[in-house]
Amino acid sequence: MKRILIVDDAATVRMYHRAILESAGYAVDEAVNGIEALEKALQFTYDLYLVDVNMPKMDGYAFLRELRQHEDLPQAPAVMISTEAELVDRTKAYEAGANFYILKPTRPDSLTGHVRVLLGEPQP
Repeated sequence: MKRILIVDDAATVRMYHRAILESAGYAVDEAVNGIEALEKALQFTYDLYLVDVNMPKMDGYAFLRELRQHEDLPQAPAVMISTEAELVDRTKAYEAGANFYILKPTRPDSLTGHVRVLLGEPQP
């Protein structure tokens, strides 16, 4: 079973994404900010990261930059999910190491579709 880490400071967003991903058959862990996410990434192997941009302590950009610099960690794909819709926000996400950028609110079919593509799984 593929394992996904949701990194978002909003509990409601984490629960929403968890429900979508678990119903699609994925194992899901959660982190409330980039620091907690890095700690989990050092303990567990994830197949994909779902990362919010705006979080306290360490935002999504900083988390991805830090994760990508850890050569000893498996480099799983990352989806940045944010309310920030400007081109500069997308550019910053890709420069930090994101593989895809999605605007909130996410639609369940869109989210699972992007996750399946990044994990190399067939679309239903």
